[in-house]
Amino acid sequence: MYARARLDPDVEDEAPTGPDITPYDEQHYVTYLRLLDASRDGADWAEVSRIVLRRDPIAEELRTRHCWESHLVRAEWLSKGGYRRILEQAVRDGR
Repeated sequence: MYARARLDPDVEDEAPTGPDITPYDEQHYVTYLRLLDASRDGADWAEVSRIVLRRDPIAEELRTRHCWESHLVRAEWLSKGGYRRILEQAVRDGR
């Protein structure tokens, strides 16, 4: 990993969408795990956005919802197979 995972990093409006693991992904592993846990537990998206993403779903509902959806999609991709890219990239980069 190039970037160190952080416990509560700031989030962009949109998570990465490409096929590679990015430094942003590496910094946000904990964020992704928290989103997956909340989704599994059936937590309300607005509450999760407020707590995990530190966004205000009342003041900016559409922007916040998009941010939440984008990061959840990325988290799901990583958990369902995207994580293999970590190993592939490490081999490719000689790490």
